[in-house]
Amino acid sequence: MLIPSAVETVAAGFPSPAEDYADAGIDLSRQLIDHPAATFLVRVAGESMTGRGIDDGDELIIDRSLTPKDDDVVVALVDGEFTVKQYHPGPPAQLIPANHDFTAIDLDGRDDAEIWGMVTTCLHHLRPRRPQ
Repeated sequence: MLIPSAVETVAAGFPSPAEDYADAGIDLSRQLIDHPAATFLVRVAGESMTGRGIDDGDELIIDRSLTPKDDDVVVALVDGEFTVKQYHPGPPAQLIPANHDFTAIDLDGRDDAEIWGMVTTCLHHLRPRRPQ
């Protein structure tokens, strides 16, 4: 599905004169997803990543084909549960929350933890979505 796309940028400082025309459209899948076969969408539950602008209810685009680097945001499987955190390869390797109310998760020596995928995009909703 193509979504109409404005040709002009939107000023985040002083307003600019409005333009009354739009581009032919944009396919958000093509814009946001580089590796469709390895890409998943997940909804965030919790507040451990608020310091990175990832809030409860946001949706994350996860690319499992990418290898994360230091400070990338990842989804990891730890002790059978998924979590989203900043990745620090170490030493020691850790999953670090972006909210000081939460503690880091050490990865070294654990058999029950794996990096599942890298977060490429956060869809941050400014207005609550209607239940579907």
